[in-house]
Amino acid sequence: MKLLIVESPTKAKTITKFLGRDYSVKSSYGHVRDLPKGELGVDLEHDFKPKYVIPTKARPTVKKLKEAAQKAELVILATDEDREGEAIAWHIRQILDTKETKNYQRIAFHEITKKAIEQALKKHRQIDINLVNAQQARRILDRLVGYKLSPFLWKKVVKGLSAGRVQSVAVRLIVDQEREIEKFKPEEYWSIEAKLKKEDQADQFIARLIKKDEQSIPRLGLKNKVEANKILADLKGAFYQVAGLKSKEVKRYPAPPFTTSTLQQEAARKLGFSAKQTMRLAQQLYEGVSLGEKGAVGLITYHRTDSLNLSGQSLAEVQELIKKEFGQSYILASPKIYRTKSKGAQEAHEAIRPTKASRRPDKIKSHLDKQQLKLYDLIWRRFIACQMQPARLESTSADIQAERDLRLARSKSQPDEQTQDKLGSVYLFRATGSVIKFDGFLKIYPLKQKEAVLPSLTKEEKLKLIKLFSEQHFTQPPARYSEASLVKTLEEYGIGRPSTYAPIISTIQERNYVQKNEQKRFIPTEIGLLVNDLLVEHFPQIVDLKFTAQMENDLDKVAAGQINWATIVANFYHPFQANLDKKYKEVDKKKIEEPTDKKCPECGRPLVIKWGRFGKFYACSGFPECKYSESIVKSTGVKCPKCGQGELIERKTKKGKIFYSCSRYPKCDFALWDKPTGQKCPKCGSLLVEKNKQIKCSNKECDYLKK
Repeated sequence: MKLLIVESPTKAKTITKFLGRDYSVKSSYGHVRDLPKGELGVDLEHDFKPKYVIPTKARPTVKKLKEAAQKAELVILATDEDREGEAIAWHIRQILDTKETKNYQRIAFHEITKKAIEQALKKHRQIDINLVNAQQARRILDRLVGYKLSPFLWKKVVKGLSAGRVQSVAVRLIVDQEREIEKFKPEEYWSIEAKLKKEDQADQFIARLIKKDEQSIPRLGLKNKVEANKILADLKGAFYQVAGLKSKEVKRYPAPPFTTSTLQQEAARKLGFSAKQTMRLAQQLYEGVSLGEKGAVGLITYHRTDSLNLSGQSLAEVQELIKKEFGQSYILASPKIYRTKSKGAQEAHEAIRPTKASRRPDKIKSHLDKQQLKLYDLIWRRFIACQMQPARLESTSADIQAERDLRLARSKSQPDEQTQDKLGSVYLFRATGSVIKFDGFLKIYPLKQKEAVLPSLTKEEKLKLIKLFSEQHFTQPPARYSEASLVKTLEEYGIGRPSTYAPIISTIQERNYVQKNEQKRFIPTEIGLLVNDLLVEHFPQIVDLKFTAQMENDLDKVAAGQINWATIVANFYHPFQANLDKKYKEVDKKKIEEPTDKKCPECGRPLVIKWGRFGKFYACSGFPECKYSESIVKSTGVKCPKCGQGELIERKTKKGKIFYSCSRYPKCDFALWDKPTGQKCPKCGSLLVEKNKQIKCSNKECDYLKK
């Protein structure tokens, strides 16, 4: 009997059907050893040797694995092919046979298919200790920062806080962006547009003013309504005709296949999925989904990757499918080979793609839940599209001249001053549009934006003005980070790796350092701002983008066998510890208590405002003798529509999400998620609320909506 061990029971179930009775497939259920909870677990005096223990929840699994290994003639470690998977294989190896006499093999594969498993069994290898050391170094670095810096925050700020090596950098990005938004001063500007049509057609199009008397009008050129109105008055009674036309063929090329980062970004943009949700679903698709009589089938390749490589077999399959489904005109002359720009990308891996190009989403949708189907459909389409012909568009721009009297202008080649006053200024508008000549990859992976289409125009053709209008605008501050843009920024800076993006984003929210607003954009919390500012001032390296990116590069060198992992840890730890010792002496406990006029209802002493993990709260100044505390609530000034006696106040859930409820709770249980406006719905009389910059009725049965 041969024992094959993987991390996941789903993965084990999928692999079992590919192997004969000579194999027993077991799951380790993830890590079987880790650093201990409640203590540092790193020997600082002896090259940072880690102390590994078997967690309580893993002990029954370890017992079963040991029993199975004793009966097996060969142990095959088939965990994931990244650093984390290599480390899991190494830990399993350590606990199964500490004397290292047991026969074992290490295999790795990029997709869970019969062919991939069979090929992996033929190409077994030893555990790559360099990958293991890179994982150990990351784990130990994170443990040192967390276990050393968190107590500092407890002593100098408030208990319950924590700091993380990479997570603190992500918080800083969000905080810095928020500060830029706060400093931003909007600038007013106006635009002028003309809605036009051909004399003999009904179709209308928009042209934007770009020049006045041959002088370009920049985007912020019209500063106020007075300037805009002056031009509108000058154009009153003007004639419009086509002054020039330019057409050219433009090619749109498909995006590369997905990496972990781009999959998380696109799933966020197109499907509204969080990074954590995307990775959970991708894990399910990779490990295997039951397809009825076929049993569990791995639907996509490994989902933690920063490579754009595609196997020769997959390229041959996709070319065959494109030819069959769409025709010869959609096939590339030769497969497109993509090269990654990601720092430290592991090129031995593949991009994320379906394990079979011919497995169309519509053929298996009955076996997938809605979210699995959406993600698989996205991955499948992106893969097919990346090997299709580019789309060809005819891009046209039309310059449209506007003058008061074109006939008069033509009759006077050099008009005198009196005639010029009658003519007024010469204005130039521009309209642009595109027509798809050949859809190419757009047939399967359409772009979100629609192409504006212009009618067929000829030079000097007269046009009819439907409407001339001006519009007020304001320059916009930098956008807050979404999950997609935060992942993209982390990748651009070289911070984190495919397996870390989702945990980073989850952790900074769980710690209540950042929250999402109604637009699903990140904003720092009060406690997030406080902790970030302290780290920036006293531990600048911990939150420095370049330093953190360099650490990632050093870990890559460990994985490549170029640097000893203990050297990397030592180079970081000794200066860090020296600075920490210094800061314990220098930094006073933050004076973050604020006095109030409120009295403690239990002992009569004054209440003060204190900080906790989830922000500010009222507490008795007599603590610890008196332990009274209460939440700080913000009144909206809106009467409760249910009882009419209490006020609606802003509250927070344990996870920090804001909601509004009656101040008389629990006597009155009225509550809602959206911000109350205090106004009544003109249709049904219920309370109006604000959501996503829209006013809507709080009554679910009423469809009133005001933008």
